[in-house]
Amino acid sequence: MTASATYTPPKVWKWEGQDGGAYTSTNRPIAGPTHEKELPVGKHPLQLYSLGTPNGVKVTVLLEELLALGHEGAEYDAWLIRINDGDQFGSGFVEINPNSKIPALMDHSTEPPTRVFESGSILLYLAEKFGAFLPSDSALRPECLSWLFWQMGSTPYLGGGFGHFYTYAPEMFEYPIDRFTMEVKRQLDVLDRHLAENRYMCGDEYTIADIAIWPWYGGLAIFQQYGAAEFLDVESYTHVMRWAKEIHSRDSAKRGRMVNRVRGELHEQLRERHDASDFETKTQDKIEAAE
Repeated sequence: MTASATYTPPKVWKWEGQDGGAYTSTNRPIAGPTHEKELPVGKHPLQLYSLGTPNGVKVTVLLEELLALGHEGAEYDAWLIRINDGDQFGSGFVEINPNSKIPALMDHSTEPPTRVFESGSILLYLAEKFGAFLPSDSALRPECLSWLFWQMGSTPYLGGGFGHFYTYAPEMFEYPIDRFTMEVKRQLDVLDRHLAENRYMCGDEYTIADIAIWPWYGGLAIFQQYGAAEFLDVESYTHVMRWAKEIHSRDSAKRGRMVNRVRGELHEQLRERHDASDFETKTQDKIEAAE
């Protein structure tokens, strides 16, 4: 690790093309679209515009879980938004999410169509719409929502903090890595202590709280998120490991993790999903073999 020079902030910060690492070309301090681009609309009422990051995976896992329960209205088209290419700054995407972050959802089963952005909001919207994966019990429902919003508030420290400085920053610096490593390990300990006494986040009931938390912390535990499993000693969080592996054993979770995925094994990448049969016929290995 290199030692950082002392930095004296200016009185007024100005954007002057600062090197922000891997995402320098798309990060900017202003909102709004950079170009005109309409979004495609498929055949299903639910239109998802996303990428297979942890936040995107939350929504596709829930949709696949809903379909597995027999909710035919949860059929969806999943369109790929390549954030490295700046797709999230197209005018059509900004109309759905003015914050230009994936995922974003349009529900065309309502009149007028309903836009929903922020992954936690989408999970809650879909759970309420279909009456599934959200406890009806007056004690468990607030417990579920508490853990859902815990995830939404905690993982910026994991992704934007630890993940950025450990993996994506142009140089490694000890102070921010230590700072965010300590917080991520504290969060893992929060989960581990809770899961020591609960099968899932809300007792024995699998809910949107699990679906929200799993892509992030399950990613650390069993998917080598940021290549940091050894560094964070994730194996020592035995209850998190047990929970993460149990959810991964669900076929719906496996399918959801494939959708809009552009990394990893080609047979695990379904870059766009428009029909349930796409998992068998349109994974990236089959597409490339046919070219």
